[in-house]
Amino acid sequence: MRVLAIGNSFSEDATRYLHQIAEADGENWKVVNLYIGGCSLRGHYLNALENKKSYVIEFNGASTGFFASIKEGLISDHWDIVTLQQVSHEAPDYATYQPYLNYLAEYVRKYAPKSELYLHQTWAYEQGSKRLCEELKYGNYREMLSEIVTAYQKAKEEIRADGILPSGELFDKLLQSGIEKVHRDTFHASLGAGRYALGLLWYAVLSKNDVKKNGFSDFDETISESELGIIKNAVDALLKK
Repeated sequence: MRVLAIGNSFSEDATRYLHQIAEADGENWKVVNLYIGGCSLRGHYLNALENKKSYVIEFNGASTGFFASIKEGLISDHWDIVTLQQVSHEAPDYATYQPYLNYLAEYVRKYAPKSELYLHQTWAYEQGSKRLCEELKYGNYREMLSEIVTAYQKAKEEIRADGILPSGELFDKLLQSGIEKVHRDTFHASLGAGRYALGLLWYAVLSKNDVKKNGFSDFDETISESELGIIKNAVDALLKK
């Protein structure tokens, strides 16, 4: 499986362990993230228009130090999956998606015509955080999540995407299931449970494999056995839903 994410630090979080999770199942996945911190759909659109070589290439969860344009990334391999996403603080507002998303979807289909196009649904900020309550004026993280889910569903229908990677819904399920912390700084994913859960979700959605027996365990931050069980169960339950 060859996966190309066009994103920012949120796709960096999601792809940190993806290659290794697949490897633990005996599969050899190529996972590339085109990274610009905080880049929005409008930013990706402008970079595509100007063919800017502004993206750090992250390969199988690690930075290479090399730079590429979106076009260079798309034509560099025969991708099975390409993902797009909105920057987290604009994700609840669908008005910020267009016309940039439509252009980017056409761009991906032009330069990677045989790939499937997925949307990476971002997640809400940590309950009670300054970003959530003061900057975005939400009283509860689930209010932000609800608007994110609605916007991504509309985006999926608008561009006829092949699917959504429901990371925001997964984080909510983890919090409801007893995982105390999925963020590391109130908005990015935690280096252990958060990033692992995202990678496991992407692997489960894209491979259709059962993740409950996946043995990957080389995390950047400790995850307890009970947390591992909660994460695997949450991913499995979300896919069945």
